[in-house]
Amino acid sequence: MAYECDMHTFYKGAPDVVVLPETTAQVALLVRLCRREHVALVPRGSGTGLIGGAMAPHGGVMVSLTRMNRILELDFANRCATVQPGLINLWLSQATRDAGYYFAPDPSSQMVSSIGGNASTNAGGPHCLKYGITVNHVLGLEVVTGAGEILSVGGKAHDHPGYDLTGALVGGEGTLGLLTAITVRLLHVPAGVRTLLASFSAIDDASEAVSAIVAAGIIPAALEMIDETFVRAINEGVGAGYPKGAGAVLLIELDGPAAEIEAQAGRIVQICRDHAALEIRVAQDEAERALLWKGRKEAAGVVGRMSPAWILQDAVVPRSRLPEIMREVQAIGARHRLVIANVFHAGDGNLHPMILYNDLEPGELERAILANDELLRACLTMGGSVTGEHGVGLDKASSMPLQFGDADLNFMARFRRVFDPDGIMNPGKLLPSHPACGEGFRPSVPRLPAGAWV
Repeated sequence: MAYECDMHTFYKGAPDVVVLPETTAQVALLVRLCRREHVALVPRGSGTGLIGGAMAPHGGVMVSLTRMNRILELDFANRCATVQPGLINLWLSQATRDAGYYFAPDPSSQMVSSIGGNASTNAGGPHCLKYGITVNHVLGLEVVTGAGEILSVGGKAHDHPGYDLTGALVGGEGTLGLLTAITVRLLHVPAGVRTLLASFSAIDDASEAVSAIVAAGIIPAALEMIDETFVRAINEGVGAGYPKGAGAVLLIELDGPAAEIEAQAGRIVQICRDHAALEIRVAQDEAERALLWKGRKEAAGVVGRMSPAWILQDAVVPRSRLPEIMREVQAIGARHRLVIANVFHAGDGNLHPMILYNDLEPGELERAILANDELLRACLTMGGSVTGEHGVGLDKASSMPLQFGDADLNFMARFRRVFDPDGIMNPGKLLPSHPACGEGFRPSVPRLPAGAWV
């Protein structure tokens, strides 16, 4: 049951067997065996995904990479590190901090999520507003393709000739192959950091403040929105000390040289006041800063205080449409008589509306599904995308035609077959079923044959 689903428990499907390789050679041997037997392979890191990507709807072999969790090389001269895919995100920054370096991509699950999973889904995080998403920090990859070949792409040198296969493999969600080593960029720890908290009576005012901050030419390291429902749950569950009764809270972080931070902080305080901020607080020390972030990063863990069940959306809108989409979120919630709680990366327009429902109440699940669909379509109407940082997985595969035409999807399917000619790699994920392309997984043996040895 531990491998039946990822954190998106809406989708479940148990593998026939789980294997835990420790070397690239073992992974390659496994892929060749599964290709010969035409058995599905499902890669899995820490299982913290929210798209139904690391579960096995067709059974088959799940490849847990948690034992491939070593740092293979720290190369400070070239500001990079090479790690195995199962290394926990936060461990890399902890290992490099004393030398003055860190790994910038920090999804909210960074305390438990693996770098391989981050790369597979091209994860974002609070600080991607200034520093970019995972693909901006991956220099090279070692991958075992669906054909069982060990392939190395990219590397420490910049500007490789030819097609950018590193960029294509990041975000591949295990449909092209299994990542077995990842070379990532390390950044210098900023000279200074300042974290501010601004509270507002209404989420509309907070949304307008976000647009005004960016329009003023300021790119904070992070710019996070937390609405009233989440503020209450986080205070009760984590004790973060967010202002009680606030309709919305902005968590704003600046980093860089002290003089730059000072000037930007002053400008942001004025912008927030111009948009009716109730309170503006500046973290006075590292302990207070850590507590403010603890509240934000453990938001997902307090959902159980709000509702027995929920659906999380991960759509994106252009940042300038943020006030408009937040009004639409509130309208959709009212229309379906559901509470929609919000905690998200406001600075880059990546929404995470959480639709709360009680699955024991007749009709609530159906209304939640309708509300979720309306949210997604509203984001697309405003020029957004079906997914921001969580990837596509099983959850969003059927939504891809809302954003892409047949020609686009056919091209993606053909590209996928170059790496995975028999369609065994994480079938049913990322791309919708599209018989014309022939990309659908059609196993000759739907389950592991009796007596198979792995």
